[in-house]
Amino acid sequence: MTKPDPKRSSMALITGRPSNAAEEQVINCSSDRSVSDSSHHGAAPATPTKPKSAKQVSRENLSRRNTETEVFDDGTNTFFWRAHTVTVLFILTCVLVYVTLLEETPQDTTYNTKRGIVASILVFLCFGVTQAKDGPFTRPHPAYWRFWLCVSVVYELFLIFVLFQTVHDGRQFMKSIDPKLGVPLPERDYGGNCLIYDPGNTTDPWHNIWDKMDGFVPAHFLGWYIKTLVIRDWWMCMIISVMFEFLEYSLEHQLPNFSECWWDHWIMDVLVCNGLGIYAGMKTLGWLSMKPYQWQGLWNIPTYKGKIKRIAFQFTPYSWVKFEWKPASNLRRWLAVLGIIFMFLLAELNTFYLKFVLWMPPEHYLVLLRLVFFVNVGGVAMREIYDFMDDPKFYRKLGQQAWMVAAITVTEFLIVMKYDPETIMLPIPFFVTQCWILGILLILCWTLWRFFIRDITLRYKDARRRKQEVTGDSNRPHGNGSTATSSGRSKLNGSSETLRHRKS
Repeated sequence: MTKPDPKRSSMALITGRPSNAAEEQVINCSSDRSVSDSSHHGAAPATPTKPKSAKQVSRENLSRRNTETEVFDDGTNTFFWRAHTVTVLFILTCVLVYVTLLEETPQDTTYNTKRGIVASILVFLCFGVTQAKDGPFTRPHPAYWRFWLCVSVVYELFLIFVLFQTVHDGRQFMKSIDPKLGVPLPERDYGGNCLIYDPGNTTDPWHNIWDKMDGFVPAHFLGWYIKTLVIRDWWMCMIISVMFEFLEYSLEHQLPNFSECWWDHWIMDVLVCNGLGIYAGMKTLGWLSMKPYQWQGLWNIPTYKGKIKRIAFQFTPYSWVKFEWKPASNLRRWLAVLGIIFMFLLAELNTFYLKFVLWMPPEHYLVLLRLVFFVNVGGVAMREIYDFMDDPKFYRKLGQQAWMVAAITVTEFLIVMKYDPETIMLPIPFFVTQCWILGILLILCWTLWRFFIRDITLRYKDARRRKQEVTGDSNRPHGNGSTATSSGRSKLNGSSETLRHRKS
């Protein structure tokens, strides 16, 4: 995303919260229009502005939302916001010239193959960081989010390559990344003795709790804190949290890692780790939605303390949009929210199934890198999905990062199905199947009632009410055979007071 033109930005330093008159102005902070719109609305009240055409006004009204914060920017960070395409191209050319003319090529074929693949990926990343389309986020820099978009493309190509290999070759290919991989590893069983207090163990009766307090506990808390910042809705986060625990109950016959004690499911996970993470995330969302977004150039700040604070706030959002999913507003949004929840749960399951079929230990750095990847691309993807749902006339197609995340999630699941179909096809217990069928039927019945039967009933009642009003108006008596209006006045005999006087 490009930096706003300083000529179109407000050059006055605005302090404190926006005034009441400025609060009525809302900008669109998505895609390439976010920063440029903010420069329009950041102008000081005393600065004379040119009258806008009807086309410009209608276009701005289409992009405004009541859930967006107002942004004031003096537009002085022009050098920092440039793409520097020529500079990157010059440096890349110099590196390639050095490798070709001044460096001796090793005689190791395996090493040269790996280095060639890495160099190809780096060249693609350089191209994408400078030339790719900007996304909805601009902080800390638009190039940062373009970088993760290119990483998502590389990761999807890697998954496609693994998908087209045989099971044996795909698992042995992981050894080229880490020689320790390619070996089957046992899964840890979190079930077993589920006593919270074990009186039989005189040394440490609470050993079951301490055994569960591993490094995954703070990881769960941090993960749900970030997921809350991504989803920005308390109800949806709680639904996904509870639904995943039901999935673990349902699939523990496939993966031993899903076998946990009841208090580990509902107390440690849902209440403590997930619940506290969601609570902290909602508090952060409240702060982000209320803080004033007033950006000033670093060199325009006189004090060193202000400069340091400005550098720190560079890693906070440029502006903020409060998500209002409103799933029950119409059928389209309801189906979209169900699809988002389904893809979220599928991505969560892929984390466990991928390391199971590719023989990666849970603590391996590739598993951690995958989580870091989804943290950076998930927020952009969710914002693009929300924009696509909230204003389909303005955002005519799904965002590029959302498209890539959906493709990655589906490809990961296809790899799991191909590499270990026996585990995936293990028969689900009968009572578990009954519970899921009942839940799906309840969702289907509620959908039919809410968006079809209820609407038909309301339209029928409204039509019946209107018919009764028309019938009552036609049966209303008219005085002296003259034509009377609905207000009781006669067009021939004057006002209603005169008419009542004559009748008396």
